[in-house]
Amino acid sequence: MFSMRYVQGHVQVYDWNGKFLFSADNEREAREELEDYAELTP
Repeated sequence: MFSMRYVQGHVQVYDWNGKFLFSADNEREAREELEDYAELTP
């Protein structure tokens, strides 16, 4: 599970523990990066 927060015009993505993972310019980009992140994470 992940959460997205809108901060100063961009999206920050956090894991289920509240740990910051990455930021993106918009929600679409964040979702695309989440797919890549999920593929790389065991």
